[in-house]
Amino acid sequence: EGWLCPRTPGGGGVSPGPAAYNIHVNGVLHCRVRYSQLLGLHEQLRKEYGANVVPAFPPKKIFTLTPAEVEQRREQLEKYMQAVRQDPTLGGSETFNSFLRKAQQETQQIPTEEVVLEVLLSNGQKVKVTILTSDQTEDVLEAVASKLDLPDDLVGYFSLFLVRETKDGAFSFVRKLQEFELPYVSVTSLHNPEFRIILRKSYWDSSYDDDVMEHRVGLNLLYAQTVSDIEHGWILVNKEQHRQLKSLQEKVSKKEFIRLAQTLKYYGYLKFDPCVTDFPEKGCHVVVSAGNNELNFQVRLPSEQIKEGSFKVTRMRCWRVTSSVPMSNGPSGSSPGKSEVKLELAFEYLMSKDRLQWVTITSPQAIMLSICLQSMVDELMVKKSGGSIRKMFRRRVNGALRRSDSQQAVKSPPLLDSPDASREPMAKLSSKLTSVSLRGISHSSSANDVGANDFHGNYAFEGIGDEDL
Repeated sequence: EGWLCPRTPGGGGVSPGPAAYNIHVNGVLHCRVRYSQLLGLHEQLRKEYGANVVPAFPPKKIFTLTPAEVEQRREQLEKYMQAVRQDPTLGGSETFNSFLRKAQQETQQIPTEEVVLEVLLSNGQKVKVTILTSDQTEDVLEAVASKLDLPDDLVGYFSLFLVRETKDGAFSFVRKLQEFELPYVSVTSLHNPEFRIILRKSYWDSSYDDDVMEHRVGLNLLYAQTVSDIEHGWILVNKEQHRQLKSLQEKVSKKEFIRLAQTLKYYGYLKFDPCVTDFPEKGCHVVVSAGNNELNFQVRLPSEQIKEGSFKVTRMRCWRVTSSVPMSNGPSGSSPGKSEVKLELAFEYLMSKDRLQWVTITSPQAIMLSICLQSMVDELMVKKSGGSIRKMFRRRVNGALRRSDSQQAVKSPPLLDSPDASREPMAKLSSKLTSVSLRGISHSSSANDVGANDFHGNYAFEGIGDEDL
């Protein structure tokens, strides 16, 4: 989920206090914690789940740690946090998630108070909800639903997304807001009015549209999203279809409008900003869309020819997100900083019956791509096990959060060894959303940032028959 990293405490003549660690979530500083806080979390988890479930915690040391021991401890803590995050019981536990939420709020120094948060709908309409700064994602989603009169059993069909408004009024998706963060804190700590929170449907299979359309508010939300996706060119429409849609829009026949839209190419897909891929060859410009259990590529080849093709999620053996920081120090005039971090999503794909190949997408939206892949896998697994999407949404049971069916179906994958040692050294960012890494921050930040890559295996992968190939 990010990086935990020792922060060297600075300060006048004051002797340095205990080392703190920065936890980066999805490349953004999430919170700062000390060893003692992590130890407190460990003790609480042990109390609740028993010593045999909880991984071992790096031992306390009486004497001051040497730099080598500091680094060793960081690695041990990082392994510990990853093991907790990847355990289906611990990683989904209220104890773990509330620890991360509380730490986020303390780090950003935002007091608990009532605030008005603006959430956008697809059509640009603003919904203002009164919430607490300390409210988690689910609380905010429920507040929006209740303001809109969306019935309880439809809330799970929608999610809140962090987006960045682009010049033309469209939205670039940053991530789906997660259960371990506080939406108000996440959006305000970015100090940039271009970042907004938007409500959008959270499922992929358009047969679930029927459930949503049964209710007036569900229908309106779905209609607004569909109209907006068509206006932004996310859904492909020819002249004749455009004419039919226009006339249904004039008659305000929302259901018929959606039914027609469902037959169109890229309906229900999420479209990403233009980026770069190494498929079929290095440096190709590509527009990626996620939907229908696939990543669709529209690639511009060096010959300027546009080719289109899809990668099915059921044929991805695993994927990872990495962030690389160029190792060479550029011209002294250039400030090292945000612009240099390069995010990549790479997946290993079954190209033919016995040929696996890595495909890489270099995009600032790599995290969002990974979230899309994971939620497609989750939905497939729930369907396979005969579960219902309504239950995928975590409902509070007696104040505790129950882990959804999908999370039980998709056990977090083991970390695999990197098959490709020749890649340039990478700074470590989590693979999916299942790992937490601790990153050492010291005065020379380059060497400490480099780490192995994290992977996620794909539990829907084994469901491939030869007929699919």
